[in-house]
Amino acid sequence: MLEDAKKDQISDMLVDSFGRLHTYLRISLTERCNLRCQYCMPAEGVELTPGPKLLSKNEIVRLANLFVSSGVSKIRLTGGEPTLRTDIEEICLQLSEMEGLKTLAMTTNGLTLARKLPRLKECGLTSVNISLDTLVPAKFEFMTRRKGHQRVMEAIDASICLGYDPVKVNCVVMRGFNDDEICDFVDLTREKPINIRFIEFMPFDGNVWNVKKLVPYSEMLDQVVRRFPSLKRHKDHPTDTAKNFKIDGHRGYVSFITSMTEHFCSGCNRLRLLADGNFKVCLFGPSEVSLKNPLRNGADDEELMEIIGNAVKRKKAAHAGMFEIANTANRPMIHIGG
Repeated sequence: MLEDAKKDQISDMLVDSFGRLHTYLRISLTERCNLRCQYCMPAEGVELTPGPKLLSKNEIVRLANLFVSSGVSKIRLTGGEPTLRTDIEEICLQLSEMEGLKTLAMTTNGLTLARKLPRLKECGLTSVNISLDTLVPAKFEFMTRRKGHQRVMEAIDASICLGYDPVKVNCVVMRGFNDDEICDFVDLTREKPINIRFIEFMPFDGNVWNVKKLVPYSEMLDQVVRRFPSLKRHKDHPTDTAKNFKIDGHRGYVSFITSMTEHFCSGCNRLRLLADGNFKVCLFGPSEVSLKNPLRNGADDEELMEIIGNAVKRKKAAHAGMFEIANTANRPMIHIGG
């Protein structure tokens, strides 16, 4: 009955052919980034979309309003690095004022966050995810090809001080690089309201994915349980991407995102609006449709909603297996948005 009630409140535009309700929109604000993480882009970098071909603030707000008025209740701002967008405060302010939007989140590498977060919170930012793959400064520099580890740690503490609870920390686990730090990351949850989220290494164009680098969920979980035997599974929401756990006496908690070994497609409620105005219904699917082009050619809201709805209806039941994904042309993560 509850699911039927939800459907009544959500436009058919957001319901796919398998009955999944898409109430979560991820918006990439920029393709630019101040790091060069090895799993996100190739060493030589990527060709960026020229500025005039990216969505403007007004275009982002107009498209977001279409989604929110149709039933989207959560928006996450991503990049590239979203804090590099000079008008991010105004974007946050306008999005947070939309009736029906309950959560305005952001995923960031944290390099400039400590300085910018107080104002972003004033502008309505309700949730923060910070990407951090190592607690060792030298390894951070190797992985990101840049300095800045201490600034990311300061961003985590600044987020906690501003009352964000939990502060989510995303960690992509790679064999031979940081798989020996898993329990060190879990230790962060002991005294602080941190949700450490271990992410299986995923294939994207240019990141030289290799199954030998993949540390599967089962192996990560086993490592944590051996060190923290009181680890207990939480009851997850059907749309959760993460498997969530709690350790006795720890203030924070631990999660695993298992896209490669145990996908969660049946409960997927996520859609993606890329910085160049393309609309993507699946992170791992190569299919995209432009919303920017019809928008700039004068399409009205009804026409845009029809394009969105048709794309949502074409969404597949599940993404391909990891080996097929690795051999399928897709964009680098820097283009898609983290």
